[in-house]
Amino acid sequence: MANPQTLEGLRSGQYKGSKRIKISRGLTTFPREILDLFNTLEILDLSGNPLSTLPKDISRLHKLKIAFFSDCKFTTFPKELAQCRSLEMIAFKSNGMTTIPEGSFPRKLRWLILTNNQISSIPASIGQCHRLQKCMLAGNRLTSLPQEMAHCRKLGLLRLSANELSSIPTWLFILPELSFLSFAGNPCAPSSSDNPVLDNIAWSSLSVQHLLGEGASGIISQGTWTDTANTEKAVAIKLFKGEVTSDGSPINEMNACITAGRHPNLIDPIGKIHDHPEKRGLVLELIPPHYKNLGLPPTLDSCTRDAFHPETVLSIEKCKNILREIAAAATHLHGRGIAHGDLYAHNILIDDKGHALLGDFGAATIYGKDSNVAGSLERMEVFAFGHLIEDLLGLIERRIDEDSVLGEKDAYVIEGLNLLHWRCTDPVVVERPSFAEVYEELTGL
Repeated sequence: MANPQTLEGLRSGQYKGSKRIKISRGLTTFPREILDLFNTLEILDLSGNPLSTLPKDISRLHKLKIAFFSDCKFTTFPKELAQCRSLEMIAFKSNGMTTIPEGSFPRKLRWLILTNNQISSIPASIGQCHRLQKCMLAGNRLTSLPQEMAHCRKLGLLRLSANELSSIPTWLFILPELSFLSFAGNPCAPSSSDNPVLDNIAWSSLSVQHLLGEGASGIISQGTWTDTANTEKAVAIKLFKGEVTSDGSPINEMNACITAGRHPNLIDPIGKIHDHPEKRGLVLELIPPHYKNLGLPPTLDSCTRDAFHPETVLSIEKCKNILREIAAAATHLHGRGIAHGDLYAHNILIDDKGHALLGDFGAATIYGKDSNVAGSLERMEVFAFGHLIEDLLGLIERRIDEDSVLGEKDAYVIEGLNLLHWRCTDPVVVERPSFAEVYEELTGL
């Protein structure tokens, strides 16, 4: 592992020619030596420092693409960044930020992270960011979005959870590429629905054994549950961290998971933990260890699209099974008035036979079956399913390239999947099929 970069190393010229600088050592002022790297620096990470201002001439960093200032002290978004001509990704998570002046965003901006601040309004000039694809605004004090944001027609992912929005603007539902939306924890979103609630499970009846994984919202461990009949059952135990994540509030995630209920292609909740001294939590069905993640999370370059292991290949039959089962899960969710909000391959577990489980409700929103925007929200998520079809077709093509054999039946299925992809990604939202129609079409292939 490389030694951490330091201010002393920067001052001594040790990082001359570097493309990346990451220093988290209590910096109170921006080190001007960073500006001497103007010919090479592409990624700057000064997160975790008590910084609150940037130099007026930071635009000298003409190759800078990514700038992270999370967990700093910026109460006002530094307008100087607007002049950084190559800047595509900016993060100011958890700064206590309140104000964003007009004209603060660079024109090439693709990815903006302002999670967990105190921002009450977004400047109208965001509408000039025509390349914006990913915008993380969860955990702020927004009461509205500027109408000009409707010009951000490349926007694919928008996190609005845990704000103060009394309504969702109608122009969101005609953005041609928006497919990952969350707005739970706002006055405009119900916190639960009329579906059955989960049983309470006493914390004292659970025994935590070992860590299975940790996400933004909580920690999942394998454990044992001793029920009222004194029967022991192996389970997964998820304890929520409690703070706002990039997707939203863990409380909203728990409500969505409970409201979703049981389905063969969801990770079934068993009960809600009560009497824990500090945290909220859920008891879930334990997934056998032979299930693996279908994909990898998006990279800095792919932005809103998943990545995949180079060795991942799928048979045509397995691809069709996965898609049909995820369509079944999505049909079930929207039938209960829930948008998953994160319909990605990296949130799907599969076994060798292609049985699929959709997990991670961190970005889920309960919108209610009777909502007047229910159809639009469902068809927005159908676009995300279109991405999934395209990604899995790419994994089939890898296999075809290896085997170089394609029968008439397989060719028919691939043609059908391509046609379905085209329908799911129609730029006119209302022209897309529902998930029930998608499921029916996949079953007919």
